[in-house]
Amino acid sequence: MTGTADTASRRLVLFDFDGTLADTVPVITRTARRVLLGHGLTDETLGDLTRLVGPPFPQAYSLVYGFSAEEAAQITEEYRAIYRSLGAEAWPLFDGVRELLVTLRAAGRLTAVASSKRMELVQVALADNGVTDLFDVRLGKASDEVSSKAGLIERALRELGVSADEAVMVGDRHHDVEAAAEVGVPCVGVTYGGASLPGELELAGACAVVDTVDELARVLLG
Repeated sequence: MTGTADTASRRLVLFDFDGTLADTVPVITRTARRVLLGHGLTDETLGDLTRLVGPPFPQAYSLVYGFSAEEAAQITEEYRAIYRSLGAEAWPLFDGVRELLVTLRAAGRLTAVASSKRMELVQVALADNGVTDLFDVRLGKASDEVSSKAGLIERALRELGVSADEAVMVGDRHHDVEAAAEVGVPCVGVTYGGASLPGELELAGACAVVDTVDELARVLLG
């Protein structure tokens, strides 16, 4: 665990979903590989598929692999057809996450999800894990138009009547740290999801970086 911040006293804890609450990275990358191999890429040219975790789809396929907007949209459609068919096995919570959420709620903290995942998938994934009611606000992107994670964080603050200095974000990629900073919210970076590069979260400005859910609990609860 690295970094220090006044995170244990903040009223609202916002969570990213993929790689932060749920162990989705293996399924995301496996599904993306299957689709991308059908669009002319090889295992050699695919490189590190975890680069797709964090930025929203379909834009991630253009950002990482240079696909046109049209082909990125087609790839996303094929990806989602497979991903949705997998059901609950595609988004299991990390061990200890449910207990952390229950403890935060029992301590009187507000909790929210702010994810670049499509809203309907966020809702399904939370319901499949039986944790919908452990969040005061649950937000994902409404469409595949370019979406702003900072905008989602701002919306959560607004809906809950919480100021930026009363909130802390938790995420696994530099996108989360940067979006939170844009709104004036510190971000705790987590590495246990396996998507971030060494030093990525620190370089982005995370107020603390943790390697386990137990360490995250200590940072958030003191």
